[in-house]
Amino acid sequence: MMSLKKTFILLLAIVMIVSIVTSCGGTEESMTKDNGSETEKGSEKESETNNGASSQDEKITLTVLAGQSTTDAGVEDMINEALAAQYPNITLEWECVDWGKDFHQKMQQYMQSGLPDIIIGKGQDVAIYAPLGILADLTDKEYISRIHEAAIPGVTYDGKVYGLVYNALYQGVYYNRKLFEENGIEVPTTLEELQNVIEKLKSIGVTPFATHFVDTWSIGNIVMQFAINEVFNKYPDWGDRFRAGEVSFVDSPEYRRCYEYVKLIYDNTWKDETFSLQQTDCDARFVRGQAGMKVSGSWSVQNFLEIDENFDFGIFPFPNQTGDAKLIFEPNMTFMKSATTKYPDAVDKVFDVITGDKELALKIYNYTKTSSMLKGVTPTFKDPSQKDIEKYASEGKIVDANSGNTQLQWGGFQDENAKDIAAWLQGDITLDEALKAADSRRANSKP
Repeated sequence: MMSLKKTFILLLAIVMIVSIVTSCGGTEESMTKDNGSETEKGSEKESETNNGASSQDEKITLTVLAGQSTTDAGVEDMINEALAAQYPNITLEWECVDWGKDFHQKMQQYMQSGLPDIIIGKGQDVAIYAPLGILADLTDKEYISRIHEAAIPGVTYDGKVYGLVYNALYQGVYYNRKLFEENGIEVPTTLEELQNVIEKLKSIGVTPFATHFVDTWSIGNIVMQFAINEVFNKYPDWGDRFRAGEVSFVDSPEYRRCYEYVKLIYDNTWKDETFSLQQTDCDARFVRGQAGMKVSGSWSVQNFLEIDENFDFGIFPFPNQTGDAKLIFEPNMTFMKSATTKYPDAVDKVFDVITGDKELALKIYNYTKTSSMLKGVTPTFKDPSQKDIEKYASEGKIVDANSGNTQLQWGGFQDENAKDIAAWLQGDITLDEALKAADSRRANSKP
């Protein structure tokens, strides 16, 4: 079998990913279709074997809850047009929400009133909702065979596949490559080296870190980045031990360090502005060279290149205590099917289109500036950080974000912890109080 390392190299070599009735966000990008025979055959085959199959002429409206990342608005229009070209009788009714802020609240509401036919979240959401029995089994579907094998384990529960992972993001520290090279700054691999980079940037009048902490999701994201390399690489079952009362945030030196790393960033950013600065303004400052680094994910690439298509940037893992931190790979846009949908065959047709129409996929990947999880689809957008990603992959220094995100869920836990960290940074509570607040939410750490 292909090793995990080689599988990741294969993935990374394939270069870099949801307004009433038909859309909930706009794009002026033109769209075309691909009526490949593979798509048609796959759809026909599934139509024959599915219960609840519908005729090609029956008008069907499928409801979609789309938890979007910052890169995703406009993707729904592309899907609508491609679907209309192949199945004009199927219409998608979209409800698009911010994944970090509203997605899980919406899911809780719909679990009481009835789920939408299609749910779009992140790969980690399968671990939350599949055990509840509300997602349909996709294991034997033709469209799942079009997805890279490395994306399957993270959406598998009890031996069955419950999610279709469409694209991927990478997380770490983005850096201004030109700024680093012109000032003889080496990419750090240890905390001591990182501190040296911070001091060097300050000495030349450059803010070390670009931040937009007005978005508390940004705080929550970087804390989990730190925890993946500081906590979960040592204790893969830390979340289960936490729920069992064997460990706690306040008594964990590793998790305490993760919070302190956020303070390190806060002390070396525009402290007087970060709690009012929007992401686009933050990214613009970074691109213009006003800051040397930004702890983020590849959802920022879209902004970087829109601001300056020639901006040269790289990425490295935020160093951990032991100097063996890895770059983080995150399965992102993930399509799930309601177990109670009245139109299972129509949902399969939608999934068949998004995986079988390679021209559609290419448009989505180039638009979102994300990595492909479809076999045979290679994005063509420019990404200067790709050579760094390939370097870490070749060295086996890639880790799946699900190692932490499936241990401690986002909605109701990580996001709430982030609010306490923001309060601590602003002097409203102490570090111990922030850590104890996380312990008080132990019951919410996993459904």
